[in-house]
Amino acid sequence: MRTMAELLIEARNLSRYYGTRAAIQDVSLTLGRGEILGFLGLNGAGKSTTLRILSGALAPSTGRIAIAGIDLLNAPEEAKRKLGFLPEHPPLYPELTVDEYLRFCARIHGIPRKQVRAAVALAQEKTHLTDMSRRLIRNLSKGFQQRVGLAQAILHEPEVLLLDEPSIGLDPAQIQGIRDLIRTLGTRHSVIFSSHLLAEVQSLSTRVVIIHEGRLVLSQELAALDAAHACSIHRIGLRRPPALRALEALEGVLRVSALSEGSFRIEHADQPEFPEYLLREAVRREWVPYALSPERANLEEIFLSLTQGSDAADLPPGDHS
Repeated sequence: MRTMAELLIEARNLSRYYGTRAAIQDVSLTLGRGEILGFLGLNGAGKSTTLRILSGALAPSTGRIAIAGIDLLNAPEEAKRKLGFLPEHPPLYPELTVDEYLRFCARIHGIPRKQVRAAVALAQEKTHLTDMSRRLIRNLSKGFQQRVGLAQAILHEPEVLLLDEPSIGLDPAQIQGIRDLIRTLGTRHSVIFSSHLLAEVQSLSTRVVIIHEGRLVLSQELAALDAAHACSIHRIGLRRPPALRALEALEGVLRVSALSEGSFRIEHADQPEFPEYLLREAVRREWVPYALSPERANLEEIFLSLTQGSDAADLPPGDHS
């Protein structure tokens, strides 16, 4: 259980209605100090709406938000000083140079005039924009424009970064560059970033949240998620492999697939003692086992199971807030 001092975002029971339609409903989540939270969902699931509400750019219909213990609705200016926000479409002015734009953003963030030059230089250094400082934003590639958006978000050294689809529309090289940058920023800031790219969330996040049709269906640390979704599948390597039918005849075995010479994928009944039983039988029958490992559901399988009709009530233990 995290203490209040460790919670940088605490959002409770957020809903947003447009007429009678709910864009998000009863969404609760937290962000701890040092976390990188990957926010997954299909297009239209409610990711951008949630991030806009957390940033203070959109008011919730119901619910409360605290940023580092400060109520966002009651003290918005104080709370927003703790936040840096990169919307899906960065609020850039293409007719300005990178320097001009960041100096303008520094004034908006309330950075004292004497500190603006140093703050701009530091943000450019962190986002690898120093050599682009005098370039017009309109002449920058999409990847560098995204870096300018990130630079404005970190100018005032916020404790929390909210990034909405930060790699959308980029080519593979630019995507890798942005991911590396988020990973680096995650050492200095707590981060929530939304994405529909499963590999991106899996490679960057310490915790994953999945939203579906406006409701959260999962919030869990990636390490715990992997352990909780262990499949009833094992892979075994045998130096003296038997015929496939001998493995299929073992008690509890549902299906056997040959992977390579001496290597098999065994689907079995959900029995905790099955691996020990399988190993014991392999030794007794002199199949000479040399490897045995569980096969776990990957994030893609978990995501699809939660967004294609599975009931969120069937989730493993964890923080479902």
